Amino acid sequence: MKKIVMLERDNVGADIDLSYFENLGELTIYGTTDYDQVVERIGDAEVLVINKIPMNEATLKEAKNVKLICVTATGTDNVDMDYCASRGIAVKNVRSYSTESVVQHTFAMLFYLYEKLRFYDDYVKSGEYLNCPRFTFFGEEFHELSGKTWGIVGLGEIGERVAGIAGAFGCKVIYYSTSGRNNNDCYERVDFDTLLTQSDIISIHAPLNEQTKHLFTYDAFAKMKNTAYLINVGRGPIVKEDDLCRALNENLLAGAGLDVLEKEPMSATNPLLSIKDSRKLLITPHIAWATTEARGRLMENVYRNIAENE
Repeated sequence: MKKIVMLERDNVGADIDLSYFENLGELTIYGTTDYDQVVERIGDAEVLVINKIPMNEATLKEAKNVKLICVTATGTDNVDMDYCASRGIAVKNVRSYSTESVVQHTFAMLFYLYEKLRFYDDYVKSGEYLNCPRFTFFGEEFHELSGKTWGIVGLGEIGERVAGIAGAFGCKVIYYSTSGRNNNDCYERVDFDTLLTQSDIISIHAPLNEQTKHLFTYDAFAKMKNTAYLINVGRGPIVKEDDLCRALNENLLAGAGLDVLEKEPMSATNPLLSIKDSRKLLITPHIAWATTEARGRLMENVYRNIAENE
């Protein structure tokens, strides 16, 4: 029987049943694992199921039996692929499990900001609507998406799905290729400055790399329309948070929705904590990927990755 060690079970949520993994072999599950516990807990395992823990020479040099590392994510930035290859350790991730979840959250964040939903919800729940002289209340103006320009950074699987839905709302969709290699005949490809100056909404769906780190700085925000909204469901460091805070305070853009941050969990020194106006800023704790269905699909794929590895 395979000896399987799952080091970060809590990162997929306690509500997801993983008992079926016992069909694969001898299963040991740890909710969380500190870095200094990794080597001991790996022990003589043949299969590791990990999420964020670094997998490199330091954590694997004593793991003589490991033949497979399964990452409960798409990204493998925390895995030293060269070292694993030199040891003959296979590495398997999971793709496409969260596409619909992330797309849904992209629009949820946008509409929360775009239609001032927190403001209107508070207005009704405060009891003020009881005394309104009209059937309707024009406290904050909001606009239709139809006719607006939606700019996308990262037109991969998720970005393309967002583009299709934005188009269904009547948006003109343009995109910027961070690598310079992505050509999609369905949408207009533009340079970064054009994306910034023309877009009414910009959503980020790109990976973090040398081309995207701190792509959005104060200079970028200064080029955006002051009525524009930014949604980041890609990677936190794509946006320079100090600069975004300054830009929001100076009204260089109308608002921002962030599901990812430069440091996660959020740091107490993050300048964005100072912005309390939910019409300007919405931050969610890296949950865009995490619908129940998406987490279930993720672990079902991890199960198959183990079952299919001989």
